[in-house]
Amino acid sequence: MARIFWVEDRTHWVDKFGPVLEAESFDEAPTELEVFKFAEAACQHIKRADDAARPDVALIDAHMNGNDAAGFSVSRALQRKWPDVPLIFLSEHAGTGIEQEAFEGTGARDFIAKHQRNVESVLVWRIRAVLREAGMRQTVPRQAGERLESGDLAIDTVSWEVYWRGIKLMNPTNPKRPLAPMPRKILRFLVEASPRPLPTAVMADKLDVDSERFSYASYRQHIRTLRLAFDQAMGGQGAFLDICKAGEGIVTFGDKGAYCWKKVSRAS
Repeated sequence: MARIFWVEDRTHWVDKFGPVLEAESFDEAPTELEVFKFAEAACQHIKRADDAARPDVALIDAHMNGNDAAGFSVSRALQRKWPDVPLIFLSEHAGTGIEQEAFEGTGARDFIAKHQRNVESVLVWRIRAVLREAGMRQTVPRQAGERLESGDLAIDTVSWEVYWRGIKLMNPTNPKRPLAPMPRKILRFLVEASPRPLPTAVMADKLDVDSERFSYASYRQHIRTLRLAFDQAMGGQGAFLDICKAGEGIVTFGDKGAYCWKKVSRAS
């Protein structure tokens, strides 16, 4: 059964797309559609929900009740709760800054214009493709008890200790001291979101810190600390830095102040 979490404030769009989605069998079972007309209600539901309520895909209308940012507050809440849930924006504002923010600020998998020919079928096709991609992704880290793992990387989600190829990451400026909490938290969020990049503003939101105080410069410094800690665990000869430059490990994404974790191949 495919569970679709949908945020849409306009009744006529719910009436138009709702029956289509409920009638479609995305995985040979009835589709469960959960609709919220207010961003605040959606965010409260996400906050209270347990893992059993995790949706398979989220449909989000960015512009709601006159507020361009309403839908983005829901996408951030979803990413905090379930980082691997694919986001699809369904909007009347294609080709605008809203679409740009959806892709660059939230890591959306798709952006569908409501006003287009055969939009009902397009919506079904795109949801099916996103669900198929989510099912096939091999780089998603797996939860194993109280450990978050991605290849040779393991994070203890209780103690926050980080291990790379069996070696505990330590403070690169003082190997006798543990790695500071902030870089460890950043790494966890990057791994949970992998392979989706996390821009500075999104990371600040996940860390629950003031976005004005958590600048790209501070983000970049924490990333540098992490890279050096990994490199130290590999002998301190620059091997991990070379891995990052080759597009694996902690990777710089574009020019928007974003980073992402990409699973390191065994050969690296």
